[in-house]
Amino acid sequence: MSTAPDALHAERYRVVASRDARFDGQFVTAVHSTGIYCRPSCPARTPRETGVTFYRTSAAAHLAGFRACKRCLPEATPGSPEWDLREDVAGRAMRLVLDGVVERDGVPGLAARVGYSERQLNRIMTAELGAGPKALSRAHRAQTARTLLTSSDLPIADVAFAAGFASVRQFNDTVREVFAVTPTELRARRVLRPVADGALHVHLPARAPFDAQGLLDWHALHALPGTEQVETDDTGRVTSYGRLLDLPGGAAHFTASAAVPSVAGTGAGGRGTGIDLRVRVTDLSDLPTLVARVRSSFDLDADPVAVDAVLGTVPALADAVARVPGIRLPGAVDPHEIVFRTLIGQQVSVAAARTAQTRLVAALGSPVPDAVLPGGRLFPSAETIAVRGHQVLRGPAARVDTIVRVAAALADGSLVVDGGQSLDELRDGLLAVKGIGPWTADYVALRVRHHPDLFLHSDLAVRNGAQELGLPGSARELSLWSEQVAPWRSYLTMHCWRPVIDRAIATAGAAHMNTAAPAARKDER
Repeated sequence: MSTAPDALHAERYRVVASRDARFDGQFVTAVHSTGIYCRPSCPARTPRETGVTFYRTSAAAHLAGFRACKRCLPEATPGSPEWDLREDVAGRAMRLVLDGVVERDGVPGLAARVGYSERQLNRIMTAELGAGPKALSRAHRAQTARTLLTSSDLPIADVAFAAGFASVRQFNDTVREVFAVTPTELRARRVLRPVADGALHVHLPARAPFDAQGLLDWHALHALPGTEQVETDDTGRVTSYGRLLDLPGGAAHFTASAAVPSVAGTGAGGRGTGIDLRVRVTDLSDLPTLVARVRSSFDLDADPVAVDAVLGTVPALADAVARVPGIRLPGAVDPHEIVFRTLIGQQVSVAAARTAQTRLVAALGSPVPDAVLPGGRLFPSAETIAVRGHQVLRGPAARVDTIVRVAAALADGSLVVDGGQSLDELRDGLLAVKGIGPWTADYVALRVRHHPDLFLHSDLAVRNGAQELGLPGSARELSLWSEQVAPWRSYLTMHCWRPVIDRAIATAGAAHMNTAAPAARKDER
């Protein structure tokens, strides 16, 4: 938290006074006289500078005795981009909290994942974020509950368990304590579009500007039949992207499309910038984890104004940023899958990579219940690839051996690849494996770790795209040139890739895209 008269307090007060919406989700303003906390852009009258305390998380405000504002709904915001950037224990732990580790494994499981004792972890997170793991997890459950109550048609009793609460009573008490209203009163604020497909519908907000089309195109170009689905309109434009994923409670499926603003606008319960999801899950308690992974996959917590402000001031990038404001990073819903697909796609043609990946899913992927997706198959697990990969994978023996060896290491835990790691831990672990080079490690880190400052200067498509933008052509010169846009070099990578993606989408036939999108090529250089 911050209190007057320090410099950070003054800076945040200026943000609140200007009602700058891009800071929503990055901190909350607790007003002493009212006992409530608000998002920075709350339209209410600006309180006195000495009459507020700023907290980095809503959980810290809860612990201090403040309740959420009913007018601005501070929980109805994108998350903080800080968690993708931070490499310390608090940042790593927060990413795991958002993925639902506390609900699944408890605080002991979270502490084990980051390598600290429970006591040490609680002390670190309280000092850094104003709240410990339990309080942060509780706040996350409350936020999920609010999202489901105001943007879905799920029965209220089911919302309780879908948000991760152990009982309806616990759910009711938490909602009343945090929001000062009952779940029924929150539900009354929802604005739903007419639907009749039996799926759960959820709206996920993002900060504007948001290049939703670019992410839909990206995911479409990487889609594999059986596991992923792409829908297009009559012109061939990608309108939605869907995929299966394996969650602790069983198979799940989501379909994502760019949000269509509701008639009510972007106020409480309304739809604004972001993603609309249609979701089917085997176990409702998996919903928060699914939502967290979709948020990462579509980079919904990014601060596009900060990114564009840096990239757009560079003359060579100004036109690209103006053409595509709010460009985002494609994340990952399954870190292990990203590793295997990256390894399979090394040094082969697009068609060969797609054929090999499709063969792997068809031969080793587990079928899912028709209620989740008729005819769908999950991407095979590391355990399955370790045992049967040699029977299915084709190509140079060294590459096949690397894939199977990596699968075995992931399966037995000797190799760890997940979003809770620091960037150095993830890269060092991958580079220690024979057959994995710097490009593979960086590409996996960009997708899995979702770090904003990774530039794939050795990637051929990146170098070609950079030349189209008028940037240096050699890998070394391009790497040195990119340092001027740190810490947002991952977004520079996306701008360099963008011409390749646009051409691929333009040449892909609508009929082909509707059945199975081709995988974009990624070579180890």
